[in-house]
Amino acid sequence: MKSYHKELWMEVSSRMDFVNITRDVSRALDESGIREGLCLVNAMHITASVFINDDEPGLHADYKQWLEELAPHDPSHYRHNRTGEDNGDAHHKRQIMGREVVVAVTKGELHLGPWEQVFYGEFDGRRRKRVLIKIIGE
Repeated sequence: MKSYHKELWMEVSSRMDFVNITRDVSRALDESGIREGLCLVNAMHITASVFINDDEPGLHADYKQWLEELAPHDPSHYRHNRTGEDNGDAHHKRQIMGREVVVAVTKGELHLGPWEQVFYGEFDGRRRKRVLIKIIGE
């Protein structure tokens, strides 16, 4: 059993956006040399997410609208913001979209469905954040 890890550094210029990181994850898998196993992709910040879905702009716009309706960016709305922060909404958005994904590795490839892509979700952007890719297998 081997393991490999790599860190991606993300810096999204807008407060909320989604970045397709499938190629970055595939490159890390290639570098690992692992042919069969599991690949964990984890957002290492409490206001960011990693998720799998379709890379379709309309869907992404719908997500942004839906998330804003569920957790609006209104600093007066959240007790968390009484600490001097203004990102209470970002914590809620991350909770909804999830912290990480695990993808099967089969024959040296990410075993994704036909439309599935791996995304980094940013909900409190404009600063540097880390994504961990951890691959285990043979």
